[in-house]
Amino acid sequence: MIETPAPPPGDSASPAPDAAVSGLEFKARLLVAFMVLLLAGSVLFLLFARGAFDRTQELVLIADDSEGVSVGTDLSFSGFPIGRVRRIALADDGSVRIIVDVPVADARWLRESSVFVLTRSLVGGTSLRAYSGVLDDPPLPPGAERQVLFGDATAEIPQLVASVRSLLANLTAITASDSALAQSLAEVRTLTQRLNGPGGALGVALGDAEQAQKLVGRLDGALARSDALLARLDGTVARADQQLLGPDGVLGRADRQILGPGGVLSDVKGSVAELQGLLADTRASLQKVNGVLDEAQGIAGNVRSATVDLDQLRGEVDASLRRVDQLIGDVNRRWPFARDTELKLP
Repeated sequence: MIETPAPPPGDSASPAPDAAVSGLEFKARLLVAFMVLLLAGSVLFLLFARGAFDRTQELVLIADDSEGVSVGTDLSFSGFPIGRVRRIALADDGSVRIIVDVPVADARWLRESSVFVLTRSLVGGTSLRAYSGVLDDPPLPPGAERQVLFGDATAEIPQLVASVRSLLANLTAITASDSALAQSLAEVRTLTQRLNGPGGALGVALGDAEQAQKLVGRLDGALARSDALLARLDGTVARADQQLLGPDGVLGRADRQILGPGGVLSDVKGSVAELQGLLADTRASLQKVNGVLDEAQGIAGNVRSATVDLDQLRGEVDASLRRVDQLIGDVNRRWPFARDTELKLP
C-alpha cells in the first residue's frame, strides 16, 4: 500500500481534482449549446431571408420542355425575383407543369394579362420572366395556370449559320475573276482610259477619235458661220433703225406728213369744221321739217299745197344727205389711218 506523502508544513491546501474536471466539462457543454443555438439561429435567419416563412400563392406554368429549369429557379419581373420554382412535374398529356411559389406581397405584379417567357440564352442559364403590360387588369388568382412562351436564342443558330454560308457564297461569286462585277470594272477601266484619250467624251460617244475630230471641225465651222450671221444681223438692224428712226426715216416723214403744218391732220380739222357746218344746215332743215309737219297738222284742208312744201323739203334733205356723204368720203380719203391706206417702206 502506497502512502501519500503529507504536504510540507506551512503550504495551503490545493483544490481537489474532481472539482477542476467538472468545471471544464460545464464550460464545454455551455460552448456546445451556444454553437447549436448559433447554428439554429443562422438557419432560421437564412430561412427567413429566403422567404420560407412568407405567405405564398401557387402559380402553375405549363411548358412543352423544361430543359434548364430546376427547383429553386427564380421567376423574375423587371429584373427582380418575385417567385421561386418549388416543384416540376410531368402531366398526363406530356406537358411539363412548373409549380412556382409567389409571395403574396409580390403577387400584385402579376395580372390576368401577364405573359410568362422561358428564355434560354447563349451565355448563362435558363430564366423565367413575367411581363405585365397593363397593371390595371385584375390580379392573377392563386392556383392560376398559364402557358409559357419560349425565347430560345440557340434555336436561331442553324438559320444564322445557313444565312452566313449563303452570304459568303455570294461574296465569293461576286469577287471571282470571271464574275459580272469584275467584267464591269474592266469595262469601266477601259471607258476611263478612252475618256482620258485624245478623243475624250466625243470619242467615247462616236466610237472613233477620227470621227470626233471631224465633228469638232464641223462645230468650229458652224460657230464661225454663226458669228458672221450675227454680225450681218447687227448691221441690218442698225440700218433698219436708221431708216425707221432717223431724222429722214419713215417715221419722221410720216410724223411731218400727219402732224406737221399743212399735213393730213390740218386737212382733217378743216373737214371736221365743214362737217359741223353741214350738220348745222341739216339741223335747220330738220327744224323746217318740224315746222312744216306742224302746219300740216294745223291745215288739214289744203293738202295739195302742203304736199308741194313736203316735196321741196324732201329735196333739200336729200341734197343735205348727199353733201354729208360726199364730206364723209373726203374725210376717209384724207384720213391717214383708213383701212384701205397702205404705208410702203422704201
